Amino acid sequence: MKNGLLILNGILLLAVGVLFYLHFNSSSKPDAKPATSTVNNSAPDGDGVRIAYIEMDSLENSFALIRDVKNELERKEVAMNNELTGLEKKYRSKATEYQGQAATMTQVQSEMATRDMMQLEQTIKNRKMALDQEYQDLYMRKMKDVKSRIENFLKDYNKDKKYTYILAYEPGLFYYRDTTYNITGDVISGLNKQYKK
Repeated sequence: MKNGLLILNGILLLAVGVLFYLHFNSSSKPDAKPATSTVNNSAPDGDGVRIAYIEMDSLENSFALIRDVKNELERKEVAMNNELTGLEKKYRSKATEYQGQAATMTQVQSEMATRDMMQLEQTIKNRKMALDQEYQDLYMRKMKDVKSRIENFLKDYNKDKKYTYILAYEPGLFYYRDTTYNITGDVISGLNKQYKK
C-alpha cells in the first residue's frame, strides 16, 4: 500500500519533471521570427517562473480522504486475508480427514479424494488471484480519485496565486527548497474543507 503511494508520487514527479523540461527546453530554442511571435513567455506579475511545492508526507498524513482510503484498503486487505485463511483452514481440515481415512479407502475413493484436494487447491488459487485483482482495481480507483481531487483543488487554488508549477516534494528528491513557497498547509486545509462537504 505504501509502495503504491510512493510509485504514484514518483510518476507524478516524473510527469512534472518532463513538463518542466519541455517548458524550458522549448523556450531556449531560437525562434526564426522573434519579433512576430505571438507567444507570451512572460511569467505572471513579471516575477519569472514561480514554483510552489507540497510536502507529500504531510499531505498523506493530514488529508482526511487519504486517511479514509488507507483505512478502506486496510479493511479490504483484512477481509481478503480472513477469507483466504478460512479457505486454507478448510483445505487442511479436508486433508486431515482424508489422511485419517486413507487406510480404509478403496482405489476409487483415494483417486476421488486426490481430485477433490486438487480441485480445492485450484479454487483457493483462483480466489486469491480474484481477490488480488479486486484489491488492485480498488487501489487504482481510489488513488486516481485522490489524484484528481488534488489536481482539481490546485487548479482552483492557483487561480489567484499565479504559480507556474506546483510540485510534490518527496524527501531525498530535491536537495534544497525555500520554505517561502511551501503551500502544504493551505492545500491540506482546503482539501479537508472540500472533502468534509
